Parts: sequence; structure tokens; C-alpha cells
Amino acid sequence: MTRNEANRSPMIGRGNRDRLRAGDAAMAEATPERTPDKTTEDMQRRLAAIMSADAVGYSRLMGEDDVATVRTLSACRSIIAETVAAFGGRVVDSPGDNMLAEFPSAVDAVKAAATIQERLAAANGALPEARRMMFRIGVNLGDVLVEGGRLYGDGVNVAARMESRAEPGGICVSGKVHDEVAGKLDLAFADLGEQSVKNIARPVRVFRVTLAGRASGSAAAAETRSDAALALPDKPSIAVLPFQNMSGDPEQEYFADGMVEDIITGLARINWLFVIARNSSFTYKGKPVDVKQVGRELGVRYALEGSVRKAGNRLRITGQLIEADSGAHLWADKYDGAIEEVFDLQDKITDAVVGIVEPSLKRAEIERVRRKRPEHLGAYDLYLRAVPYFASVMPEDVEAGMALLEEALRLDPNYAPAHAFMAWGLEMRVVRGGFDQADAAASLVHARAALVHGADDPTALAVASLVVLHLGHDPVAAAGAIARALSLNGSSATALYFGTLVHAWSGDPATAEEHANRALRLSPFDPLGFQAHLAIGIVRLRERRFDIAAYHFANAAHANPRFSTAYAAQAGALAQAGHVEDAKTIAKRLLELEPRFRIQPFMAFIGGFARPEVVKNWAEGLRIAGLPE
Repeated sequence: MTRNEANRSPMIGRGNRDRLRAGDAAMAEATPERTPDKTTEDMQRRLAAIMSADAVGYSRLMGEDDVATVRTLSACRSIIAETVAAFGGRVVDSPGDNMLAEFPSAVDAVKAAATIQERLAAANGALPEARRMMFRIGVNLGDVLVEGGRLYGDGVNVAARMESRAEPGGICVSGKVHDEVAGKLDLAFADLGEQSVKNIARPVRVFRVTLAGRASGSAAAAETRSDAALALPDKPSIAVLPFQNMSGDPEQEYFADGMVEDIITGLARINWLFVIARNSSFTYKGKPVDVKQVGRELGVRYALEGSVRKAGNRLRITGQLIEADSGAHLWADKYDGAIEEVFDLQDKITDAVVGIVEPSLKRAEIERVRRKRPEHLGAYDLYLRAVPYFASVMPEDVEAGMALLEEALRLDPNYAPAHAFMAWGLEMRVVRGGFDQADAAASLVHARAALVHGADDPTALAVASLVVLHLGHDPVAAAGAIARALSLNGSSATALYFGTLVHAWSGDPATAEEHANRALRLSPFDPLGFQAHLAIGIVRLRERRFDIAAYHFANAAHANPRFSTAYAAQAGALAQAGHVEDAKTIAKRLLELEPRFRIQPFMAFIGGFARPEVVKNWAEGLRIAGLPE
């Protein structure tokens, strides 16, 4: 694969840019100054389901890279157009970053909208986070005027207003659509109430579509249960509710119940999480559920619910994570497989749900702590506040985070996650702040404390492992810490992300790639995602496949634009591949982020733990790129 091949989008061709601009200009010329106010011989009235889709952040994406944005937009348009046609609709118009479609059936329109969002989410997973293009979708059912294939009238305008109410990657529908599709689709709807919308005289009822799972129950059911609220535990808490058997086959109940039991067992391995036992959560089996009531009765902040559907020899399992207090949906997904592989499928789904729920809960907890009064923060809260400062992996960003960790350790001197992140922060100072030996010694002290006090904490073990490798030059201990972390929680995305680097550096390329692929699948939007791309690039650098290595290093830089090591790696690989001018351009970016970068001390540091062939290839490339010795 050449560098140009690596940077080429796999989804579309290049020529769409001019066609799109020409199409936009033609649209501007053809659009009448006002909507027709009466029917003529060339116009027709009809009832139609209208879908409006609009890209989020299009102007920003164009400003950053117009060519890549047009390529991605064209790919997204293809997905939307194919799906619209598959559900019996037609694309009416596609000006700029918007697409308008009509359907003869509201049910088909909502099915198409849900399928589009699922397909776009899958396509976005192959792109760097900063280049992903998400769409809002709105659906309305109303009277429209048709002229020459185009649509006019309030039916179209309301669809556009529904789209503007949707979240990125989400769907909103009007009350008319909701009334038409209620009970006909395996989708849940949240009533957002009547809302005044621009250029529409009367308020419009708006419903948000939940793309997995089912409705949460009824107020009537909640009244039959106790109003007594249990106190929340001092750590994140979750109840896994019985999954609904959507198959109409009572024999499938065992599978749905077994799935929930396995997920409860998997979540219980996360030591910072309080998980309600099966006997308590299964008291809700077969009853309408109000998640807010569940939160009060079981004393939990979060609930996981889902459904199982069997059709022929195929299974579909959905899940959604909900914040009990607000009812907000934090995550939702679905999994498909053949019934013949039922037990293997169950294991895969359990691993996937556990792996995705953990980072989703961590993000939710960080947001909760940010809203908490500073004088009420404990060691765990201080740790959660510190974690986001480590996202860039650059020392100037983590100073504030380390101050919070120091306070956490004053409150709890044996708090393993705080020790682990302190070790990591100090290691960043060492690597990018002058290789200070005092910082290196302090970093190892904290890393070893994390291993001692965090023997049952996968996150602490994983983060400390990298410091043990980088500064302790002990690949055996580092790999052992990763193995221990994954034995505690085999679906820990954090352990997999750190593990992929430990194994890439120390010479186990197969394990490095396996960990990288699993981590990206379990937590594709994780701030640690850059580590997987960096690790695969290191493996390719060792193999002297420099073009492909440069591609993966570029992905690492896209995933974390402030991570200077990704640019050092990319510059070295590009230079070795013969793309010297490109390498020098990347080298300039490296020096902007890290003005004190020098080849010899950096490679001396890398040489303490990396395979000799990696060090040799990298150093040669950095010199060709013109970086200072």
C-alpha cells in the first residue's frame, strides 16, 4: 500500500467535489423565490412521509480539509440514497450537506432513518474521530405539494424542524409520525412535548427515537411499587434489568435470562463498579419498568436494559445504558448472529456489552463529578476529575490533573488508580520534558505502588504497566500486569489499549494487533484509541513496511492531534518510505508541539525497551526528515 492509497477514502471517488459544487449552484438557480400557494396543472397534492437529513459540523470539516470532507459526504450520501431506495422511498433533493426524501409509508420512513444512522455509525468507525461526519434526521407525515419531482409545503418544513431538534447521530419525529408507527416498530420513543418551530403557526409535538431497546414502562406501573429510595453507594452503581424476549417464543426466555446473568457477572469484575445482584434485578421481570423508579428502589445511578429477538435461524440482541435519575440514554447498540452459534454469540455479546459499558460509565461519572461541588470531592471524585487532563498525553496538559491526584493521594495514600495516573503523568514529563531522572524515579515509585495496591484493579495495572516498561525496562513485569488486568476483566478496553503498546514495543506483534483490534471494536471512540494505531504502526515499522506504518501513525495523530510521538513516528516512516518532503512537513509539526525534541536522547529512551530493528529504522528516518540531533 502506498501513502496515497492509504490516505484514499475507501468509500468514494475523487470527482464528486466538482459535481457537488455544480449541483449546489444549479439548486440555487432553480429554487423559486417562494413556495407555491395554490395548485396548478403542473402541481399535485399528496400525503407523504418526509425525511430530512443534515450533516453536523459540515462547515468546520470543510475548513479543515475540504477534499476529505467532500469524499466523506459523497460516501454518506450513497449510504443514505441506497437505504432510502431499499425502504421504498426516493431522494427528492440533496443540496449541500442536506438530503430530502419521501416515502409512501411513515413506518418505512422511520425504519430507513434508523438503518441509515446504524450504517453511518459503522462507516464512521473506520475514520479518525476528527473526520467523522454525523447526521441529524427528522421525519414528518404531512400534506405536500409536488411540482416537477420537488416537494413544497408545511409537510417538508416540519420535517426540517424535526431534524434540527435531533442530536448528532439521532432521529426526531413529529407527533403524526409517532401516532402512525407506535407499536409497529422495535423502537422506543421519548416524548419531548409540544414545541414551537420556525415558520409553523401551531406547536408541533416532537418525539426522540431510541435506536435500540424498548420503552421504559409506565407511570401506572411505577405506582404499584414502593416509593422508598435507597441511598446511592459511594461508587458508580448499575442494575442489569431482565432483557425482553421479543421472539414470541417462550423457549427463548432461557437465552434472554442467561444473557443477563453473564453480563451481570462480567460487570461485577469491574472493581470500581457496584452491580446489583441478579435476584434483585429480576424482580422486575415481566413488569413494565420505569427506570427512574428502578434507580430509587435499587439505589443505582445507571440501568442496562435490552431485548432478544429470534427470527428463523437469526438472533438480534439490543442493549441500552440509561442514567436512572434523568432517563438519558448514554449508549445503545445491537448485535446479530446465527442461532446455531448461540453460545459463542452470547459470549461475544457479553464481552462487547461489558467492554462498551465500562468506558460509557466512566464518561458519565466524569460528567457527574464535574457538576459536583469542589468541597464535597473525595479521592475517587478527584481522580475522575483528573483523568480528562491526560487525554493529550502531553506534560503541559496533565499538570492540573496531577495536582488533583496529589490531593486524592493525601486523602487515600493507597488509592491505586491515582498512583497509576501520577506515574503516567511523570513519565510524560520525562519523555517530553527533558528526561529528568528525578521525575523518572518518582514515576517508578508511583507505578510500583499502583501494582501493589491495585492487584485487583485492571485500570491501575494497565496504566502502570507502560511506565514499568518505559522507565523500568522490564517487559516481563509489564506484560504480566496486562495479563493480570485482562484476567480480572477480559473486556477492559483500557487494559487492551495499554497492552497493545506493551506488546508492540517488546516484540509480540500478533498479540499487539489482536489487542488493538479488540480495543477499537469494544470502545471505538475511546480517548486512548491513538495507542492502538501507534502500536500497529510500530509493528509495521519493525517489518520495514514504511508506507503502511506511516498510514497508521497518521491515524494516531488524527486520533490525538497533540500527541507529539505520533508525529515523530510518522515523520520517520515517511522519510524511510522515500516521501522526504512530506516527512519534513510532519517534522515541523512535531517541533511546534515539542520544540526541545532531539533525536539522540529520544532514541536513547526508546532503545531502553523497543526492539533494535524498530530503533534503527526510526532513527534513520528521523535523520532523513531533518530533525535535530
